[in-house]
Amino acid sequence: MITYLIRRLFWLIPVLFIITLVTFLLMHAAPGGPWDRDPDRRQVDPATQEMLNREFGLNKPMWRQYVAYVIGDFDSDTGQFVCGAVCGNLGPSYRQRGRTVQEILFKAPEGKPFWHSAFGYSIRLGLLALSLAVFIGIPAGILSALRQNSWIDYSSAFITTFGISVPSFVIGIYLIIIFAVTLHLIPVIPRNWSDPRSWAIPGLVLGFGTMAFTARLMRGSMVEVMRQDYIRTARAKGLQEQVIIRRHMIKNALIPVVTILGPALAALVTGSFIIETMFGFPGIGREYVQAISNRDYSMILGTTLLYGVLIALANLSVDIIYSILDPRIRL
Repeated sequence: MITYLIRRLFWLIPVLFIITLVTFLLMHAAPGGPWDRDPDRRQVDPATQEMLNREFGLNKPMWRQYVAYVIGDFDSDTGQFVCGAVCGNLGPSYRQRGRTVQEILFKAPEGKPFWHSAFGYSIRLGLLALSLAVFIGIPAGILSALRQNSWIDYSSAFITTFGISVPSFVIGIYLIIIFAVTLHLIPVIPRNWSDPRSWAIPGLVLGFGTMAFTARLMRGSMVEVMRQDYIRTARAKGLQEQVIIRRHMIKNALIPVVTILGPALAALVTGSFIIETMFGFPGIGREYVQAISNRDYSMILGTTLLYGVLIALANLSVDIIYSILDPRIRL
């Protein structure tokens, strides 16, 4: 197990290297720069732009800019070596002057705990959405499989098909119209995120699609397991039906579901751009969208690198849980 974990962690190095390289090339291939609003309308005069490029190292060749961000480079003023992303230094923000990417993503306001940082908000929203998928989607799938061709099965199929087919932002718009505009139960754009009601709609919108897909997958997996020979043998041995369902059906049916739940958490945390922007949510998704609009190179690279780490660790956790659920699977 330890050897396997070490080997997988070392494999993260080339993966993250490729992610940062592709992101870096795409950023510089796009027209404009961090000091422009758009290619035809300058935000700063040429002299100031040249000074800013020299201050942030944007006047250097592209290969050196990339090496400086990933590994590090010598400071032109002090001559000291400044370590890059390999040391956890994600660089300064070009637009939020005086702040580093680490501060923007991980630092909470003064007197607040870590969970009030942008990363903490996104993690909490992702966990809320994943809880919806786990505690509603999995039981709904199990119940649909055990009650095949009943009104429960048909109702679950209708809801899950709706959840998979309709984009999350469309569901969000309708929920805003119903609960915020018509019923006035929540503000259109919440300002106080300490109120649990403010989290209900964003969490529901973000997790509804994952919940629907989890329910469909759990039902299909349960139906397949119910037809296996070992289930028939367990019944022939006289085991109680509840024991068969709990120990044999659910445990084996969870294997394909676990396959998606690990990456689903990373996807819910990293893929909430539209939802966070729609509700004005103070998470890393909204910061990422704003960084792309502002061409904030360090912010884009740092957030993409963070997303890559989260997704890679989620895939690693799935492989480990595999071996726990099914002893036949060896790492």
